[in-house]
Amino acid sequence: CDEMPEGKQISEGDKEKIVHIALPIGNSNVLMATDALESMGQKLAEGNNFSISISTESKEEAEKLFSGLAEGGTVTMPLADSFWGAYFGMLKDQYGIQWMVNFDYNQNK
Repeated sequence: CDEMPEGKQISEGDKEKIVHIALPIGNSNVLMATDALESMGQKLAEGNNFSISISTESKEEAEKLFSGLAEGGTVTMPLADSFWGAYFGMLKDQYGIQWMVNFDYNQNK
């Protein structure tokens, strides 16, 4: 976590936690995980311990899916360019399901 742009805001105890890890399973499935960072206001609770992640083929597709899922829900991180080279956003839909929408700018290279 220490390498994140927000790294200066993270407590010493949280700096050793995992921001992002991915485990490929088969040809097109990936199990992804992160630690909850209490110094950034995150608290692990049943129901908030998973998100569904969607990778899109274009920025426009990301915007369309994100806006549709956000209808009646709550945007927790608006779609924006991220420090890891993707167009990324997070939300909780009207049913309480957490979503991550990602377009990787480098996928077409």
